[in-house]
Amino acid sequence: MAGRRGPGLVGRAVTALLVAASLSVVCVGEVPRPPGCALARGELTVDDLPAGSSVLDCLAVGRVVTHEGAGVAVPEPGTTVSVDALTVDGSAHGFTLTVAADGTVSYVYEEAHEAAHEGPREATRAAAAASRARADAPAPCADGAYSTAGRKEYGTYEWFIGDGPLPGRLSHAEGRRAFEDAIATITTSRNDCGFDDTVTAKARFLSSTGNEAGIDRAARCTRRDGLSVWDAGDIGAEAVATTCSWSRPVPDGPEELLEADVRFNTHDFPFTNRPSGACTHAYDIRSVATHEAGHVFGLGHSGAGHENLTMYANSFACSTDARTLGKGDVLGLRSLY
Repeated sequence: MAGRRGPGLVGRAVTALLVAASLSVVCVGEVPRPPGCALARGELTVDDLPAGSSVLDCLAVGRVVTHEGAGVAVPEPGTTVSVDALTVDGSAHGFTLTVAADGTVSYVYEEAHEAAHEGPREATRAAAAASRARADAPAPCADGAYSTAGRKEYGTYEWFIGDGPLPGRLSHAEGRRAFEDAIATITTSRNDCGFDDTVTAKARFLSSTGNEAGIDRAARCTRRDGLSVWDAGDIGAEAVATTCSWSRPVPDGPEELLEADVRFNTHDFPFTNRPSGACTHAYDIRSVATHEAGHVFGLGHSGAGHENLTMYANSFACSTDARTLGKGDVLGLRSLY
């Protein structure tokens, strides 16, 4: 009885092709990640996800990235997220992360002030120094300094109030009026300098909501939910209030605002709607709200030496000066709108 013979030449060739094909199927998607994309668990720094990295290759969308204490959740491709904080001493505390359509990361950093991350005693001294510098800074109607964030509201900013407690123990009706007044200061460029209103920005309050501002207890921007919410809570001891903004590119113009959330830090700071002579350290709600509304509509911080402008990074406790705009604040809005 003849023994069984193995496959012939043609059979062996067919078998080899089938094996190669099966291996190619198994290996699809297993291309090694680029260097630097083996991200550790937990929070990342900008050094962990450097500019030029791909959030797609690195599987980084939704991960928190921090810089100098500020943080943002990495957005989806084609989106920019910015965090801006109002601080006790006027120190810069924020940055911007952009994810291009192809997933590439880039950053813009706000110039940091070293007092921003020191202890309470040093922060108090820095705040006192900022108050002294304010006396030497140009008057608001004489100071034309401004900066913009590269974004604007092309339509109408539609916003909500969170359903939790508000600063200064305001009722929701009172909170709505205070926030509406502050936002209107920006959209109408309200000032005491005699500048006409040529700003075309618009806003509309919609309702209260159970959604919260996309800002966590460390003043970091979380993933956006599609609603622009103003509320209050705990955002860490360094920020009096924080704004998180999301935008997308527009050809030949500033980016288009998608969402902007604002949170007041009622855990660490007192607020009042009517500062009086007895006020010692409470922050004026309308002044803080006007500053934050400036960020919503695309204004950046005015920087050291411009302490009397609304967009300086400190509204100064017990002061109502930031309820109206200075020259630079108005010029910044005019440059956008």
